[in-house]
Amino acid sequence: MADPSLTSPSRTPLRSPNTSLTLSFPFLREGSRVWEERAEQGLPRDLPSPLPTKRTRTYSATVRAQSGPVFKGVCKNFSRSQGHGFIKPSHGVEDIFVHISDIEGEYVPVEGDEVTYKVSRVPPKNLKVQAVEVKIIHLNPGTKHETWSGQIMSS
Repeated sequence: MADPSLTSPSRTPLRSPNTSLTLSFPFLREGSRVWEERAEQGLPRDLPSPLPTKRTRTYSATVRAQSGPVFKGVCKNFSRSQGHGFIKPSHGVEDIFVHISDIEGEYVPVEGDEVTYKVSRVPPKNLKVQAVEVKIIHLNPGTKHETWSGQIMSS
């Protein structure tokens, strides 16, 4: 029982609750039994990629990229299995990263394809850029090109 001399600001006496109070934490603490059970289930603990894809790019970054100038370049390399590649700009600066979600068109780019693209800054420091809205304008002659559905075409 509480001390009868204790009162609330509204001058009513304070009483102890009849049932004991229990505290529960809505978050998982490392080392707790629940944390260890979740680890056994195989939940990924890896951080997501910091590179913004078309799906994770913010609206403002998308608007800035869409309103930017169009550049030309040549596909240096592209790996469909890894989901990314690089473009060699025609104006001769360093190679530009391109993510698979930013390729527009029906063909998977291969080395030597001429492309047009716009650029978007890569967070968090916005020091580097990546190619967005990448379109193949000229297929490299003499190479086999694959469509996204898996059909192989020769050019």
